[in-house]
Amino acid sequence: MEQVLTIFQALADRTRLRIVALLREMELSIGEVAQVLGQSQPRVSRHVKILADAGLIERRKEGSWVFLTLGAPDVLEPVFMALGRWTAREPAEIRADRIRLQAIRDVRALAAEDWFETHAVEWDALRSLHVSEQEVETAIVKTLSAFPIGRLVDIGTGTGRMMELLGSGADTVIGFDRSPAMLRLARTKLAEAGLHQADLRQGDFQALPLSEGSADVAVMHQVLHYAQHPAAVIAEAARILDASGRLLVIDFASHNREELRMRDAHVRLGFTDAQMATWFRAAGLVSAEPVALEGELTVKLWLGQRPN
Repeated sequence: MEQVLTIFQALADRTRLRIVALLREMELSIGEVAQVLGQSQPRVSRHVKILADAGLIERRKEGSWVFLTLGAPDVLEPVFMALGRWTAREPAEIRADRIRLQAIRDVRALAAEDWFETHAVEWDALRSLHVSEQEVETAIVKTLSAFPIGRLVDIGTGTGRMMELLGSGADTVIGFDRSPAMLRLARTKLAEAGLHQADLRQGDFQALPLSEGSADVAVMHQVLHYAQHPAAVIAEAARILDASGRLLVIDFASHNREELRMRDAHVRLGFTDAQMATWFRAAGLVSAEPVALEGELTVKLWLGQRPN
């Protein structure tokens, strides 16, 4: 009974309902929530504490930022069911918040796209700053060696290195990237490598233009830390996998190198095993034991597979 009272008290405020609605869209920092709501961060923080104490949202510190996400599904599902029954139409405030949130998304996506266009030529060098690329690539090949590659999809292909590394053992190879500059470089590199069957397409990792069951293996190499909503990107990658398909995510373990946000346009400062396991599980994937490659920044390989 006490938990129920706490939940209803937490939701008995217009601003807190708006915050919960925003977090249904995507994980956000406190600053982003304040920007959408048009309120000060201290005021938003007070509302966040009440929601967190009720178990409706969770806070996670990452460098100097605090990210907010929804709480446990067993707490939230009854709340959303009730809200859906009681609210015939979406309130105007929440609809306006969603429009402002989309504007923030668009600005960030454009800024990231500009960064990639500017740094396309040096991209391979940037990715090799922390653990040797040879060590990472050896681990990738080993992790995927248990079964044939089959139909390979490289999500956020950049200059096409994953397609070059794994393509010779694949039946078909498709690579997606948002950046035309990256795709131009990838086409040149893959042609030089003799990988003429590689299919390079412009596309967004949140809305891949492929049908369900299109891939046997999907790879995201140093891509996820650019995602504003990593859980949605994982879910989209899992969507295109076949019945026994595998998703391999190669990215940084959680760290506090705050300068990477501004210098290299990182949205997320790495990930924990628990985060990745939660996102894989929500996407219907079974997690294998992560592989860690220690360096100035630790690189991790997270493998998820459709259950047999």
